[in-house]
Amino acid sequence: MKITLIRGDRESGKEALSTCEADAWMDRIKTETKEEHVTRLRTMLLYTTPDSEGHYEHIDKLPRIYPSVEYGRTRDGERRLKHYNGVVMLEVNNLAGLSEVELVKRQAALLPQTWAAFAGSSGRSVKIWVKFALPDGKLPVKEENIEAFHAHAYRMTVQCYQPILPFPVTLKAASPAQSCRMTLDTYPYFNPQAIPFCLEQPFGMPGEETFHQRQLTEKNPLLRLKPGYETSQTFTLLFETALGKALDEMEEWKRGDDLQQLLVCLAEHCFKAGIPEEEVVRQSINHYYRQTDEQTIRTTLRNLYRECKGFGKKKSLTPEQDTAFRLSEFMERRYEFRFNALTGDLEYRQRDSIHFYFQPVDQRVKNSVAIDALQEGIRVWDRDVNRYLSSNRVPLYNPVEDYLCNVGRWDGKDRIRALADLVPCNNPHWRELFYRWFLNMVAHWRGLDKLHSNSTSPLLVGAQGFRKSTYCRIILPPELRFGYTDSLDFKSKRDAELYLGRFMLINIDEFDQVSINQQGFLKHLLQKPVANLRKPYGSSIQEMRRYASFIGTSNQKDLLTDPSGSRRFICIEVTAPIDTNVTINYRQLYAQAMEAIVKGERYWFDDTDEAILRETNREFEQMSPVEQLFHCYFRSPEEGEEGEYLSPMQILEHLRSKNRDIKLTASNVNCFGRILRKNNLEYKRTCKGIVYRVEKL
Repeated sequence: MKITLIRGDRESGKEALSTCEADAWMDRIKTETKEEHVTRLRTMLLYTTPDSEGHYEHIDKLPRIYPSVEYGRTRDGERRLKHYNGVVMLEVNNLAGLSEVELVKRQAALLPQTWAAFAGSSGRSVKIWVKFALPDGKLPVKEENIEAFHAHAYRMTVQCYQPILPFPVTLKAASPAQSCRMTLDTYPYFNPQAIPFCLEQPFGMPGEETFHQRQLTEKNPLLRLKPGYETSQTFTLLFETALGKALDEMEEWKRGDDLQQLLVCLAEHCFKAGIPEEEVVRQSINHYYRQTDEQTIRTTLRNLYRECKGFGKKKSLTPEQDTAFRLSEFMERRYEFRFNALTGDLEYRQRDSIHFYFQPVDQRVKNSVAIDALQEGIRVWDRDVNRYLSSNRVPLYNPVEDYLCNVGRWDGKDRIRALADLVPCNNPHWRELFYRWFLNMVAHWRGLDKLHSNSTSPLLVGAQGFRKSTYCRIILPPELRFGYTDSLDFKSKRDAELYLGRFMLINIDEFDQVSINQQGFLKHLLQKPVANLRKPYGSSIQEMRRYASFIGTSNQKDLLTDPSGSRRFICIEVTAPIDTNVTINYRQLYAQAMEAIVKGERYWFDDTDEAILRETNREFEQMSPVEQLFHCYFRSPEEGEEGEYLSPMQILEHLRSKNRDIKLTASNVNCFGRILRKNNLEYKRTCKGIVYRVEKL
């Protein structure tokens, strides 16, 4: 595994890039270079306070180390990503010296996933490198997948390492480009056989806690005072409240004064609030460890706790805090809430044995919740309930991601092509084209491609009663069928664009009813990767993620009217009624798609596929009257015929002599030029414009 070293020059703006093997770099940091830049930097830091803004003049001589990525150069000299190493770097900073550095390194070495741990260039920090991989042992390749994978890996690393480290991890933005300076460590910890953490490829960047994550989180059984709050959180909050009251009473006390006076007042408030003595000692040491030693704090608090009487008789919480905690406990005990990110609805269900399904939260439900809280003796107002339901206390829920995450492993049976086989047709390419479209639909549900959309759509053409619309509906599983619609109003462009983020499959029923004037907007919808809209009652324009894929049905065969081509549709003539009375194992159907996408199978249509589409769609293209008239009086020259080169205007002028209804407008001439191009006529560009080689009949 290669890591990248980049040395930059601030004055010239240039940078020198090199790579080396990780084990070779570990050997390099064991000894100092001739210039001894690391040693000089550490010497300077010994005589520099954090607020003095000191700067080491040769800091650029220490290259930056990038453990997560291997960079290269483009032809233009720009930096480019060559390979992702799957390494996450944690930093533990502000250490007192070598003894604490060694302690952190020993603790990090306890986990088998630790690939390396070494002292930072300042000598007062430790860098910990941890390895990650996908379940198949590989690593993501696409940059958007790398960003999401690394962000989730960083979170997981912090959660795993912080409990075993004696000092807090310095939290930083999770980026594969995170780096550190060249350093010196005579005895670094390096484990080439480190076992990587296994992490599934995430759907997107980590955000608010989701409903799925909330369900998997186990609560601490050691609850005190207010249900729903972990013991440590409760003690911390109570201590900070007591400390605030003590500081209010001692208005003139400031940090650096005699700590004894503050401890006396603080201990009284903590005793009355019911905080155990040892917890007060721990919190006090964390706050004032620089002003006195542990034994002085412990002795003072021990004497005060012996003198005071009435342990835990006086609450430290304000009435507002007490109401907030009671309401939070009540909500979590009685109800289960989630915010549906796809539909934009708040949903709930009661926590009992007879309510299984989530229902939308309306004003009637909110009023019922408020009354139930009042009946339990919680003094809340309607605004308190609304604040809770409109806060991050309610987790986000994405039904699409939740379903795809729980489909399980694929059993190896091809169900996607079997679903395509339900449609009787004579097109030999239908199975493969449907398979590619289905993968494309699932990939865009996962948000894998944010630059493109699933712009290709199947069109089922057949007689009435062939159950074409029913087939479109059964593509989605029952759990996601709320995301299906067959009523798309092209007259309301704003609503049509909102449908891109609201529905997962849109059926353009009776496709032949889409007018020529609406074809341009339909083409815009098919290729639009995101929708930038202002939501109702919103104040800003937001980017809305697209989920929608399209499918269509028609009873008429000549339905493609775009003269520029028909590569966006998979036109299939249904020759018999579709058998929709079948049992579909939807979880295995979508598990097959997920397996193919995770393994990197192509889900987009390439040039070969588009050539097949153009060829098979010819019989479904609608020939305009002008094009029909053209074929009556012109043709493409055959081999050996010279033909003549004419402009679209000259050809239209000739056709107009046969039919006076043809109008020679600019739009008609431009449209006719696209028709000639579609018929694969030979053309060339001259000083008079583009001319086409034709033979008159």
